[in-house]
Parts: sequence; C-alpha cells; structure tokens
Amino acid sequence: MTLEELRAAYKLILNTKDGQAILADLEARYHINGSTFSVDPCETAYREGQRTVVLFLKSMLKEQLKREDMVET
Repeated sequence: MTLEELRAAYKLILNTKDGQAILADLEARYHINGSTFSVDPCETAYREGQRTVVLFLKSMLKEQLKREDMVET
C-alpha cells in the first residue's frame, strides 16, 4: 500500500460522523489541548506518546502539499 492509499484509507474512516466523534474523544482524552507535563518524567513521556498518536491521526487527514507547490517561483 502506498502512502497516498494509506492516507485515503484514514480519510475514509475518520471523515465519517462516527470517525469524527472518535477523533474528538481521543483529543479530549489524550492531552491535545492541554499540557502533558507531570512531575514524573516517565508519566510525561507516556502522555506525550498518547498525544503524538492523535496528532498523527489528524495529520493523515490533512492534504499534503506537493513538493512543486512548496517551491516558490
């Protein structure tokens, strides 16, 4: 499976009403809009790992700029 096919699969699932509800729940549970800091550095790392997964899912929904679009002419 190519990266574009994988991205399309993520979009197919997560751009549904249920997919958006699940993504919103994950954002609320896993520190997307809050701090991941804890006095325990292992807990901070754990929380940041949770947050990173949700950020990855959200990134798969975004349209990727083509390399040609990023070069100014």
